[in-house]
Amino acid sequence: MTWALIATKHLELRKRRGLVITAGLLTAGIVVLVLGLRLLFHLFAPASNGPAGSPDIFSSLSNLLAEFGFLVAAAVGAAAGTTDLTDGVFRGLVITGRSRLALYLARIPAGLAVILPVIAVAFTVLCLVTSYAGTPQPTSVSVNGVSIPPSFDQAELQGWIRQHPQQAANAFPSGPAGPASSSGPSPVPSGAAVSQPITVLYAEYTADEIAGSNPAVNEMVKIGLWLELEVAVGFLAGLGLGSLTGQRTLTIIVLIGLEIIVTPILAAHVIPHFLDGQRLAVGIALDQLRPAALGAAGLAGGGPGGPGRVLFGGRGALDIPLMPTWAMISVIVGWMVGWSLIGAWRMMTRDA
Repeated sequence: MTWALIATKHLELRKRRGLVITAGLLTAGIVVLVLGLRLLFHLFAPASNGPAGSPDIFSSLSNLLAEFGFLVAAAVGAAAGTTDLTDGVFRGLVITGRSRLALYLARIPAGLAVILPVIAVAFTVLCLVTSYAGTPQPTSVSVNGVSIPPSFDQAELQGWIRQHPQQAANAFPSGPAGPASSSGPSPVPSGAAVSQPITVLYAEYTADEIAGSNPAVNEMVKIGLWLELEVAVGFLAGLGLGSLTGQRTLTIIVLIGLEIIVTPILAAHVIPHFLDGQRLAVGIALDQLRPAALGAAGLAGGGPGGPGRVLFGGRGALDIPLMPTWAMISVIVGWMVGWSLIGAWRMMTRDA
């Protein structure tokens, strides 16, 4: 695999203008359109239209970028995996004696160089608008309509509940006890919410704090890396499946169905005796890895979610039990390496 070969494959993809334009419109185009309209509305009618950027808009557009980014990357990967066959040049490439493995591996950096910058530009625009044309950071955390000072740790929140029992009763209504922590339930010393352990109350407090605040720079970096990972997985899956089937349309249909139909169903319902099988869907592993600033919305809406476990601080709002960290990483790496191996094997064994 040489730089010239990578550059040639990159040029082949860039010359598919319809594909590149569609990829740009479905990612950066949507972000620019939504934020541009919000900027204009706020400029001409600031009294009735708030700032263009807000935590809700940031979270919504980031999650939209993840969904569309995966699908667009899968389409680019499918095109990269089938372009030699559809253009009728595969036989000619084989006759030249060029290594088939090199032909396949060159498509990986070539395709990623097409789709990753598009996602990076879209997310950069979103971060800039959120930071410089967004709502100011709140001075308190609103929990069920009750204002609580921000940036509390667990002990400070426990002390606040002791000092403000009536406000705590409104903020944390009594309910069924949450799951006990590893060190015991540690009930809150207040009659307002004595049935719930402090770990459950603190999780609700931090979820509301994240949902109501603009992400910090380090959180934006984590979200950006997670988006690029989601796109890379989609591209490698599309490339491998496209090389296996040799049909771009079939590959795109299968991956669209996996992303918007199969994965949501598997993530929303526990199938008896098939939980480990459900967790093999890469979308579930990536959702568990979803950064805290994006997963908080699901938690605040009632999803169980879970505490952060690795670099990104995943808080995916899944309705199935979270898998161990090693299993989550294994699923993601397995999809990336597995589809690459399958695609390379098919390229090396395909009849010219």
